[in-house]
Amino acid sequence: MDSLTQIALGIATAELYAGDKLGRRTFLYGAILGTLPDLDIVVGKFLDPVSGVAIHRGLSHSLFLFMAIAPLLGRIIARMEKGRISLSNASTLAFWCLLTHVLLDMFTSWGTQVFWPLPHRVAFKTIFVVDPLYTVPLLTCIIIAWRKKDFGLRKKYVLRGVYISSAYLALTCGIKLYAWQKFANALEQQNIAYSGLIVKPTAFNCILWNANVETEDAYLLGDYSLFDSRPITFKRYQKNIALAKDLARNRDFQTLQDVSEGWYIVTKNNGQYYFNDLRFGLLNDDPAHPQFAFSYVFKEENGILKAYEVPKEKRDGKKLLKGILERIGGN
Repeated sequence: MDSLTQIALGIATAELYAGDKLGRRTFLYGAILGTLPDLDIVVGKFLDPVSGVAIHRGLSHSLFLFMAIAPLLGRIIARMEKGRISLSNASTLAFWCLLTHVLLDMFTSWGTQVFWPLPHRVAFKTIFVVDPLYTVPLLTCIIIAWRKKDFGLRKKYVLRGVYISSAYLALTCGIKLYAWQKFANALEQQNIAYSGLIVKPTAFNCILWNANVETEDAYLLGDYSLFDSRPITFKRYQKNIALAKDLARNRDFQTLQDVSEGWYIVTKNNGQYYFNDLRFGLLNDDPAHPQFAFSYVFKEENGILKAYEVPKEKRDGKKLLKGILERIGGN
């Protein structure tokens, strides 16, 4: 999730666990610990574009790392607090703030490599990385809690925020199952044989959902709004297996294959190869030259093809949001 949401969740975790011992200083510890795993983004800035993407939510979001660094972080907190909290409790505080960060990330489409060094990412794909309906209630209750000196009152408001946000998160799980069944029924009614189906929310909402469908030689993309009255339709995009074979030995291509978990197509335009990650939707849906939200172009450097993320323009984002708003209404 976005940094503001993780700060709010980190504060809530720290306050509920140690607010009676540390007072409102838990807001500082929770904010820092809640965003700490996402420092892998900073590390990625010093790496090439593909390596930077590959490490995101990897080691930095793993139970292995949390168990290793929680005692160190706990020692720092315990020393700063000078006896107000024990080393054991401070270490547990650090661990839970880190863990809740990852637990929330597991519900996004990107997911997280919580069991690193195992390669699989856990991604329930029920909530977009930025969703105001999750963040605003939690953040509002935390702001109210900050103004209360009494721990009992702070706990009351923090719990209220956690309950509301958690209820919304649970709701997205139920809605996803409903949307998944709608897509599955549409595929059955249209006699489409498929080997894979993933369903995920679109930006900032849980009303409009996208589906990626894998068939033998193509991927089908479709969407469904809870307000739809029309049948679900799918657009077909060839797998372009021959183009993918052209890049088969390229190191960046192999890394992007792993990152995308196999949900990609390779296209070629003006002599350049493009790697398109299918999991995060389209900026335009031109079947001849589709532009995906996450796309990489291969450029030759010293005789080697290197992948670079295709930059996105502000107008692309505005167009995407306009299309989402129109589709949410069933248009």
